[in-house]
Amino acid sequence: MLAQLRQYVPESVRTVQAAFEDLPLTATYDLVFAAASFHWTVTDGRWSRVAAFLEPGGVFASFGGHSFLADPQVEALVRVTRTPYLAEDDIPSPDGTSEDAALQWPGTELVQSGLFADVRQSTIVQRPTVSADFYVGHLATVSAYLQLDAPVREEVLRRIREVLPEQVSIAADLTLHLARRR
Repeated sequence: MLAQLRQYVPESVRTVQAAFEDLPLTATYDLVFAAASFHWTVTDGRWSRVAAFLEPGGVFASFGGHSFLADPQVEALVRVTRTPYLAEDDIPSPDGTSEDAALQWPGTELVQSGLFADVRQSTIVQRPTVSADFYVGHLATVSAYLQLDAPVREEVLRRIREVLPEQVSIAADLTLHLARRR
């Protein structure tokens, strides 16, 4: 993603390649934005570090969500195909929040930190139809698959692709969290 950003907006955006925990705290910003990535950050100090990057009143914005096949029969077929390699491919809540709770992670931790106000959560409903190749490419970016050894990951993705129709509908709702630094 960083290479794409540098390619399309090379002069207008200054970029740094580093883990969140290694970014220098040398400036503050009006916005800190994370796209389906904050579950990878170190839990201890996560929110105080975000707050340190923000101007007072600045906004933290995060979105993410689990995509799954909208057709239950195709989803079941993929689950059977995946199970010998990977029991689950969802991303569990880092703080254990149940899927039916009104406020989902990271909103729960943002509230608990006491560093943020106006914590809001919205869901953007998406039901696109995509090619099977596109869907398998998406799976290759999902944490559960990324944690597999490369040969195992390639094998399970190949097998999943073999059982998919050429076009698949996916339920790809995004959950957006916004919070203002106190």
